[in-house]
Formats: sequence, C-alpha cells, structure tokens
Amino acid sequence: MSISVVVLAGGLGTRMRSQTPKLLHKILNKTIIERTLQTALSLNPREIIVVINPKLDAIRKALEGNDSLKFAIQKQPLGTADAFKSALPSVDNSSEWILVINGDTPLIKAQTLLEFISKAKGSSSALSILTFKTETPSDYGRIVRSGDDVIGIVEKTDITDEHSHIKEVNSGVYLLHKNTVYLIDKIPMNEKKGEYYLTDIVTVAVKSGVKVSGICIADEDELLGINSRRDLSRAISVLRKRKIEDLMDEGVTFIDPQTVYIDTDVEIGVDTTIYPNVIIENASIIGKHCMIYQGSYINQCIIEDDVVIKGFSVINQSHVKKGATIGPFAHIRPQSSIGEDSRIGNFVEVKKSNIGKGVKASHLSYIGDADIGQGTNIGAGTITCNYDGVKKHKTIIEEGVFIGSDSQLIAPVRIGKGAYVGAGSTITKDVPSNALAISRAMQRNIPEWAKRRADKQNKGENIDKE
Repeated sequence: MSISVVVLAGGLGTRMRSQTPKLLHKILNKTIIERTLQTALSLNPREIIVVINPKLDAIRKALEGNDSLKFAIQKQPLGTADAFKSALPSVDNSSEWILVINGDTPLIKAQTLLEFISKAKGSSSALSILTFKTETPSDYGRIVRSGDDVIGIVEKTDITDEHSHIKEVNSGVYLLHKNTVYLIDKIPMNEKKGEYYLTDIVTVAVKSGVKVSGICIADEDELLGINSRRDLSRAISVLRKRKIEDLMDEGVTFIDPQTVYIDTDVEIGVDTTIYPNVIIENASIIGKHCMIYQGSYINQCIIEDDVVIKGFSVINQSHVKKGATIGPFAHIRPQSSIGEDSRIGNFVEVKKSNIGKGVKASHLSYIGDADIGQGTNIGAGTITCNYDGVKKHKTIIEEGVFIGSDSQLIAPVRIGKGAYVGAGSTITKDVPSNALAISRAMQRNIPEWAKRRADKQNKGENIDKE
C-alpha cells in the first residue's frame, strides 16, 4: 500500500494524573500505543512514523526493536499540526498518501481504516476526514458541510447556536495526498492556545480550492480518545465486550459476560463454558469443552480440551493437558506441565514440574522442581523439599508410586517405579522400585498419662514436667 502512516504520540497526558506516560497505560495487558500501532501495522503501510515529545523518551524505549517504526521528535509542544509537520521530513518520497491517526485511539478497527482509505481515494478529494455521528458531541469538533463537502471543523470553544445541532464530529483521522502537505505551512496559530491545530487544515484547504471529504463510517466507541482514567476504563470495557461477543459468536458460553476479563489475543475453543469473575490473559489458548469456574486466573497458558478448572485456581505460564482437573484453590506456577486426566486438587501448589498422565495430588501439597510419573498418587500434605538455602534440587518420582500423606521428600531424591512411601515419612535417600520406604520415630504409648496429668492439675500441682 502506497501509504505512510503518521501516529501522533506527543501529548503529555496530564489529565491521567500519572507518572507513567499516557500512551504506556495498559488496556487488557497491552499499552495504548501498542494497540494503536498494531492496527496501523495491519494496514501493511509503506512505513509508520511515530511523533513523540522529547520528554516522552519512555515511549520510544518501549517500542524499541520494532523495525517497522520510524520516530520523529516534536521539539516543542506547539499543537497537532506542528506534530504532523515534524513527521514530514521522514515520510518516504514514494508514498502517495499520508494517513494521520492519534496514538491515543487504540479501539479503532483495521476494517474501518481500510474502508475509510478506499472511500477517500474514490471521492476525488485530496484531503479526507474520518467522521462519526454521536448524540453527545461534547468535546469533539463539529463537522460543518456545504452539500457533501466539508468546509470546516468547529471546536467546542467556538461553537455557536448555528453549530449546536450538528451531530457529526471529527475523529482526528485524516488522509492527505502528498500534493496537499503544503497546506500545513498555511495553518495559522490559534491565538488562545498559542498552538497550531490540524483541524484548521480544512479551512485552509477550502480557501486554497482543495476539496475536503468527510467519510462518515466510524463507530463512536472506535474513536474514543483516551485522555483520563475514566476514558481508560471505558476503553477497557469496550474491548472486553468486543472480545467476549466475538467468542460467543464462535461457540463459547459465558455465564456472566460483564464480569469476565479476556485479553484480545486469547483463543477459546467451541463449547467451553466460562463462569463469572474469570481472567484469561497473554495469548492463552483454551481448548474445546472446558469448564472454567468462578474466580480463576489463567495467564499465558495452553489448556487442552476437556479440562476442568475449578474455582479460584491460578495457572501461570503452564500447559494443562487433555482431561485434567485443576482446583479448587490450586496454584500452578510457571514452567509446569499437567498430564492428561491428572488431578491437581484443593490447595495444591505445583512449581516448575512435569506431572504425568493420571497423577492424583488431591489436596494440601507442594510439588516443586519435580518429575512425577503417570499413575502416581500424592497423599495430602506431601512436600518436595527442593531448596537447601542455596540451590534448587530435583525430585523424581517414577510411574505408579504411592506417596503417603504428610511425607517430605528431601531433594535430590528418586522414588522408583511402583514404590510406596509410608505416611509421615521423611525421605532423604533414593527408594528402589517396588520398595516400601518408612521413616518414623518409634511410637510409645504411656498408659493413663492423661488421667494422671488431669488429677495433678485439679490438685493445683505443677504439671510442667509431665
């Protein structure tokens, strides 16, 4: 596409009341500027030029490594027209058109921009503006037309009764033919603000005999500019709703869509059911026929088909295989793999471990830095003691092992295939296959001890030595 895209990202965003630059605030785990640029990149333009303020070098650093971007510096904050002018020396001479968008409009869809570009080129206008209609124009510039042509944009501070009825407003998205960029130098300074506004290019164009088209195809939510925390919250709501509606159209059931947070890059298979207050982030992939119950958090995971994730479980950067059951109140930490048809139950924590097929760890256990063979049973209260204060060590449990409740496995240690570990054991040495390992103190019963102690207590005698 013979188009250069200029992204205006120089605003300081003071209304955000934040030490973080406005465009680096996140919407569903991606920054505002990342989302805007993602849409711009999907247009496959010749280049993208990001205009930044020298005080906002954090934005440039956050975007470093993306070879598709150029950066232009607006040396002084002299308005949107001056920002655009700062980008012009970087525009490729072979680009016939220049698309201008604001960095703080992350909700705009690529389809909308492509349609706008197509209609603008077909309008025979050298300058076109993307517009939309709203019942609450508020701070938007009103589009003034003469017939079909746009002859002006009236900002909020200049609105009179003559313009108050206008519902069509400016989105801040422009398409200019390269032969019209000379108009930028003709834009006068706004005396009230001491800045040059890109909106004034319409008046300048009309006076210069350049036809201006307004392409009214956008949706109001798409063009939401983020200037405050309220705007940020609204943008999150719009993206959430958009993503969830897309997933429902693809066959996913949401019990209460308004309470669920799903990142835009998450994939969920058909006939999966999501309960309230679930959060799924960072390109997680959820399979078919899964049940994800209330309060669960899934981050950067692969969850295969037919998995059940019970309430209030946390799964982070891990792989849960087909037919497994997790939770409730389970914690799967990064670099873990949970095998097919395995059961990781109540208050079980798994860290950096490979759990084989059909393993059961039903409650109250810690499994860290371990490989556990298929068909193994982990009793309640089992702990793999993986840390000696300096290094982490591995626990290896082979197939078909039975670990009794309240056992401590002191790594590095290996439990052989088919072995048993008696409940309450502390295992410090390898256990051979099919062996029984028991490590307990000898039990001693003292007859009538409790009765004698109670008698002394009733008589007021000292019982501290009992």
